[in-house]
Amino acid sequence: MNLLKPLTELVVFTLSLLLVAGCSSSAPVKVETPQIVEINVSAALGLKEVLLDIQKNYASRQPNVKIVYNFAAAGALQAQIEQGAPADVFLSAAVKQMDELQKKNLIQADTRKNLVGNQLVLVVPLDSKLDIKDFKDLTLPGVQHFGLGAPETVPAGEYGIEVLKSLGIWEDVKGKAVLGKDVRTLMAYAETGNAEASIIFSTVAATSDKVKIVATAPPGSHRPIIFPGVVLTGSKQPQAAAEFLNFLAGPEGMKVFGKYGFSPLAKN
Repeated sequence: MNLLKPLTELVVFTLSLLLVAGCSSSAPVKVETPQIVEINVSAALGLKEVLLDIQKNYASRQPNVKIVYNFAAAGALQAQIEQGAPADVFLSAAVKQMDELQKKNLIQADTRKNLVGNQLVLVVPLDSKLDIKDFKDLTLPGVQHFGLGAPETVPAGEYGIEVLKSLGIWEDVKGKAVLGKDVRTLMAYAETGNAEASIIFSTVAATSDKVKIVATAPPGSHRPIIFPGVVLTGSKQPQAAAEFLNFLAGPEGMKVFGKYGFSPLAKN
């Protein structure tokens, strides 16, 4: 009886198994890399701090979504969108810009949401020696200049003119107005003393320790201040854009808006 043949076959079989196992262990394992989705958000400059904060929260929930902000005056953003600038979401500081884009079919109207409200305030330099306590005090001889948003592009400027007209002093003070391209510029006018006062949003004023609020626009002196949001028709990531907008309007987004002094309007 030949015992070597079975033994030889066993050795060959064992070596074959080891060879197969060795090949399997050395074979590269393909790992799928999650695709990063980029959302371009054109947002009114007055929303800068709150949106940067929300960006951190959203990144923890959606790590594969990258949010890229473009901050500017709402009117300037509207013009960019009309000219074809790439954007997925538009967040305005007034409904006017949104309405005009809707007329041109540049927004997905069914995604439009009124997110938050705000207040219009009068600020002066922290060390101001002038006795400015009211919008009407812009008529005082000591007030030579006050900051006002360019009404064509800056919603705060539109609201400001409405207030001054409502108080019956627009014709008296319009020659003192120094027009600014956005609310940050207006605040800088007051911070540096280049203007004795500026008309801006309360949430913007709260970001500076160099100005103080001396008056809030009287109720009914201007249209309601509404910050709406929408997904744009030209969005390359409409689903991701809609999800981000829904997050802004949801409980978590509204909580952050509230922390920065905005008044929630969206229905959760």
